[in-house]
Amino acid sequence: MIEAKGLARTFRTRHGVVEAVCGVDFMVRAGEIVGFLGPNGAGKTTTLRMLTTLLTPTAGSATVAGRDLRADPAGVRCRIGYVAQGGSTNPGCRVGEELVLQGQLYRIATPEARRRATDLCALMDLAGLEDRIIQTLSGGQRRRLDVALGLVHRPPLVFLDEPTTGLDPQGRSNLWGHIRRMRDAHETTVFLTTHYLDEADALCDRLLIIDHGRIVAEGTPDELKRRVAGDVVTVEVVAEAERAREVLAAQPGVREVTSHDRTLRLTVEHGDQLLMPILRALDAAKVELASIQLARPTLDDVFLTVTGRSLRDEETAAPSEPRT
Repeated sequence: MIEAKGLARTFRTRHGVVEAVCGVDFMVRAGEIVGFLGPNGAGKTTTLRMLTTLLTPTAGSATVAGRDLRADPAGVRCRIGYVAQGGSTNPGCRVGEELVLQGQLYRIATPEARRRATDLCALMDLAGLEDRIIQTLSGGQRRRLDVALGLVHRPPLVFLDEPTTGLDPQGRSNLWGHIRRMRDAHETTVFLTTHYLDEADALCDRLLIIDHGRIVAEGTPDELKRRVAGDVVTVEVVAEAERAREVLAAQPGVREVTSHDRTLRLTVEHGDQLLMPILRALDAAKVELASIQLARPTLDDVFLTVTGRSLRDEETAAPSEPRT
């Protein structure tokens, strides 16, 4: 659905040339929900603007929803939905009217636009609100309406820019469910940016992390966590900690063992698969176990490893990417 090759963008400022995006290569397959993560100033916003035709690439190429980004930007715009972070609804308009108008802007006949508006209200849990003035909606309802507006023309690819910013935890969780249903019901590919790592972990099939204008990591959330940090198994033994250390260090899949008194900390691959072999090995060595715990790394651990900073530290930072 997206194939970028050497996609780059430079800006000329009074201080010289700034390389905002330095020739990124990536693919997004049809039907995926892909999260695009990066610190402020990393090139995330610039890349999103290029893919949605709001900025012209300085170099490289991309195919977006089956259309060439540089040769056919109008074709790209017809085949994508874009939901901006700030939303774009008219607060004085009614919900149903706004959806029908959006359809008409895409040259959809009015009767069909009304049918699509009804279907989208049902999909996004807005049924019964068609006659409500938009400014009277809750934050979660307005955000679901924003997403519905991006779907009126049934695009195969939707870009969501920080879709849950400003929502409470319940509203965020509800919108996640709607995004999944949107993907499943219409076979829609979703490309989203987010500053919430729990959102990326729960919602996305695959993640792309950009830093200093380059893709520095990609994969499923579980793949990235295992690749960067590994799982951690903490074992507490009743006695014979040194014997336990020798036994555990010899187990396949154990990367590292550290110990303090009777507590041993193992960095392992696929911790869920190693728990039983660890228990059997300790039992065979007649080492009595007091407790065992499995902990998985978080996406914040991944982000800290590949960028040198935590995404949480960036949430309140001012954007530093050049603006046009």
